[in-house]
Amino acid sequence: MKTYEKLLQLGVFTINDVDALYGNRNSAASAVRSLLKKGLVTSIKKNLYVCNDLENKAPVADRFKIGSSITKDAYISHHSALEFHGIGHQLFFEVYVSSRSVFKTFEFGGMTYRYIASKTEEGVETYNTNRGVRVTNLERTVIDCIKDLDKAGGLEELLQCLRLITFLDSEKLMKYLKIYEIQFLYQKAGYILEHFKEALQLQDSFFEFCQKNIVKSKRYLTYKDDNNLVYNSKWRLFVPENLFAFTEPGGDELV
Repeated sequence: MKTYEKLLQLGVFTINDVDALYGNRNSAASAVRSLLKKGLVTSIKKNLYVCNDLENKAPVADRFKIGSSITKDAYISHHSALEFHGIGHQLFFEVYVSSRSVFKTFEFGGMTYRYIASKTEEGVETYNTNRGVRVTNLERTVIDCIKDLDKAGGLEELLQCLRLITFLDSEKLMKYLKIYEIQFLYQKAGYILEHFKEALQLQDSFFEFCQKNIVKSKRYLTYKDDNNLVYNSKWRLFVPENLFAFTEPGGDELV
């Protein structure tokens, strides 16, 4: 039980963690087999395990802890990070995990853990919940979701999530935009966040920054063949007409 109690402090562990306790690989492997047989731990995937609660035998770690433990540099990102921060409009049964170390997408406990290549660790923080979870902070999460709308649940889902946020740090937003240095991202971020400027307490300098980094190219926020597109000259974007109508009181959702 001493081994179990020590591993319980981690929640999710690998054979290397057990080896650190025993100092012997064979003894560590034998200990894991014993814990599995007793139902004290469950195998998530090859060389990744989760401790189970003694009473109900359910995993003690949630999807966020599991996701951020898949590799040494893994962290929760995109829509999964929105959910972690409590502003996901819908609950998804997949967990977006960014990492520099590649892993194959897999399923566990009814959740799909999907790999995303990490571009930077700026804005990744460790939150002291459920034995420590690495997640992108709110500003990095918003920029990532605007960058990769498909990993945000789509444009409508992102807009619904933005309605639930009360503050974003303009300086941090600019920092992450600068790291990516993608013109289309400056356009999208400026256009989308301008609608929530007052609600998010965004500074004028943020939008000036976005505009300064836009050149002459015109882009489509959604798809070229979408109906009822209008051109926004300020952000040089073709956007759905009345895109934000559903975010207003009594507004209908996009279809």
